[in-house]
Amino acid sequence: MPVYLLSETLNFPDPRLASREGLLAVGGDLSQERLLLAYRHGIFPWFTENEPILWWSPDPRLVLFPEEFHISASLRKIIKNEAFQVTMDRAFHRVIAECAQIRIENNEPTWIVDNMMEAYCRLHESGFAHSVETWYKGNLAGGLYGVSIGKCFFGESMFARVSNASKVALAKLVDHLERLLFQLVDCQVSTQHLKNMGAREISRDRFLSLLDKALQQPSMKGKWTLEQP
Repeated sequence: MPVYLLSETLNFPDPRLASREGLLAVGGDLSQERLLLAYRHGIFPWFTENEPILWWSPDPRLVLFPEEFHISASLRKIIKNEAFQVTMDRAFHRVIAECAQIRIENNEPTWIVDNMMEAYCRLHESGFAHSVETWYKGNLAGGLYGVSIGKCFFGESMFARVSNASKVALAKLVDHLERLLFQLVDCQVSTQHLKNMGAREISRDRFLSLLDKALQQPSMKGKWTLEQP
């Protein structure tokens, strides 16, 4: 399959035209309009420091249906003991920076380069991107961030400085999304960690069909606040 070169025109090729690895297009920009258009078509940017902007739509796609989320007995106990304080949208900038930094410390490549951080912080300020933070003894211990459009949450990254901190953040997020009647969480590419918590692979065609239905619902824009049981 060819890789498409984007122009200044705000559009994307059909995501079904992506390569076997999921690469669809190169170029364009990280403007809010282009990012939102990409997510609405099941496409996301993923590239490293020395690469141009690359746009992906993998097949299969890893998704998490909120009602299928699995909480282990040990994680349930940690949540019940309230060792962590959990907040939403309190420290988005710090969460995305930590997601990048922890990969750098582990000598892993990161797609969360400076212009990506700036772009997602703009999405956050516009009410489309959200973070969940876990705090331990007053310090930021873990968290995650992603993009919300319609009734779909597009997960981007998570980090943990304290064991189980990111798992608690994910559990609280899924509970929040289920209360808001969200239909799916896009986890993008497969990881065993997320599979163990209930995520599963589906075909790109099915993902795009489910996404289309989820996007027919209004977006929950603005700052999110954690709902308590």
